[in-house]
Amino acid sequence: MTVKIGVVMDPIQDIHVYKDSTLAIMLAAQARGAQLYYILSEGLLVEQAKAAAHTQAITVFDDEKNWFELGEKKLQNLAELDVILMRKDPPFDMDYIYATYILEQAEREGVLIVNKPASLRSYNEKFFVTQFPEFCPAHIVTANHDSIKAFVAQHKRCVLKPLDGMGGDRIFYVDEHERNINVIIETLTEHGKTPCMVQAFIPEITKGDKRILLVNGEPIPHVLARIPHEGDIRGNMAAGASVQVQAINAHDLKLAKTVGEKLKNLGIYFAGLDVIGDYLTEINITCPTCIRQIESETDVKIADLLLDTIDNLLQEQ
Repeated sequence: MTVKIGVVMDPIQDIHVYKDSTLAIMLAAQARGAQLYYILSEGLLVEQAKAAAHTQAITVFDDEKNWFELGEKKLQNLAELDVILMRKDPPFDMDYIYATYILEQAEREGVLIVNKPASLRSYNEKFFVTQFPEFCPAHIVTANHDSIKAFVAQHKRCVLKPLDGMGGDRIFYVDEHERNINVIIETLTEHGKTPCMVQAFIPEITKGDKRILLVNGEPIPHVLARIPHEGDIRGNMAAGASVQVQAINAHDLKLAKTVGEKLKNLGIYFAGLDVIGDYLTEINITCPTCIRQIESETDVKIADLLLDTIDNLLQEQ
């Protein structure tokens, strides 16, 4: 039986083919004979209590000049699909939340959604680390100006970041002598209205921000260290970090297995952990990346492991 897979993602014409993890998953699924359907989040809808979407059948290619062909757009009940991959990038805003409502309706109609919509909604990628205090750095989450300044004064060097960002956007490094700290706090908290995350600075960032991928709660045996370029502290490829594939170490394996057990129980079947030194700094569950970089230097087929998990879940339904 042909498996029908819907993929909710950002505009495919704008992706970076050589590193895009969604494309890697789609290519692997297509190689297995799956029928793929391309969906933009604005094309999702519910009519008469039935989840639907404006979909297009899609064929993908591993070709940086010609990587997709789209069929005619049609309105389709999501219950006609077997699986929907929610692969839209943050920001995690109200539009994203509305999309999870619609996907949750499709889930009630029998469609497997990866990752589970309720968990995407409930577990903010920055805030989620606070559930693992044994692994995360000293931190505070607040919109209160004085509390942030007191935390920075206590820990001397800190990183401030928004709870809804990605790719290194609006991440600030400050120390106790930072002259612009007031305006940085005002910017991130929208003058005391929106909480932000403040973490104690981890000097090991110079050795890289390690991305650990987990499939069905199990860590991949290789990590991608994203090393900031000189003069920056952001280990994000979007911010110009260089990358290095490394074998996972014993500490990170223990950390990943602990976090992975909870993720699996929450229906989060594909996730990325960000680890600096020995500290867990983020848990990426919306649209984890780095598949292609790790696969290109190892014999681990991450996309296939995810598809194996999906096949097993479909058989259990």
